[in-house]
Amino acid sequence: MKIPTVKLSVNASGAAVAAQAGDVVVIVDVIDMSTTLEAALDAGALAVFGAAPDSARPPVVTNPENIGLLAGKQAVDNNTGVVLVAEPRVGTDEERLQNITRVTAGLARAAAEINAVLPNLGAETSKLCDLRGKVVIAATATGGVAFDAAVSGGAPAVFTGTVARTMQKKGPAPARSAAKRAVRAARALDAGITVVAASGNSMEDILAAEYITRTIIEEYLL
Repeated sequence: MKIPTVKLSVNASGAAVAAQAGDVVVIVDVIDMSTTLEAALDAGALAVFGAAPDSARPPVVTNPENIGLLAGKQAVDNNTGVVLVAEPRVGTDEERLQNITRVTAGLARAAAEINAVLPNLGAETSKLCDLRGKVVIAATATGGVAFDAAVSGGAPAVFTGTVARTMQKKGPAPARSAAKRAVRAARALDAGITVVAASGNSMEDILAAEYITRTIIEEYLL
């Protein structure tokens, strides 16, 4: 099945617009949210989500409590727990939890168990905890906000993608994995794809999002 459109955008506002258009959305936050979640998938995570921290004030709607509820229900339905990834990178679990009370409120509504609270360190995060079979939520200030905005905007599917190395992928492999996930969903849903650089002020996000977009086009559309 042909994919109708493949687009490139930036920021939570771009994610929201893509979602409202009915696109599959791919969030790219190389340092570090999307790299953290790619490593989590490599480590056997059941599912990954992004969410806005309490302090986020984007110009679009986000609902981190709903993300917590969705993720928590998936964890409960699969008889597993939730691992939270939050900021600050250097700090205590208590400090991280104080920044994501809306996410944890959603988890409480789902009666989901929090197994661990980890810093957002990219590929290294997966070394801190056994993530096999867990649901992972990264509540972060850029990638998490953009992911949340896409879900809140009604996107039929939201994924993350990176070009950074993980424990199991190097070279073009991370980008190809992101492209494959997005294309599979877009074909199943008969939807377009928008790849979103989580921050328009981050050249690494913009360049990585452009690379993933080009990978989708070259490997699946040409």
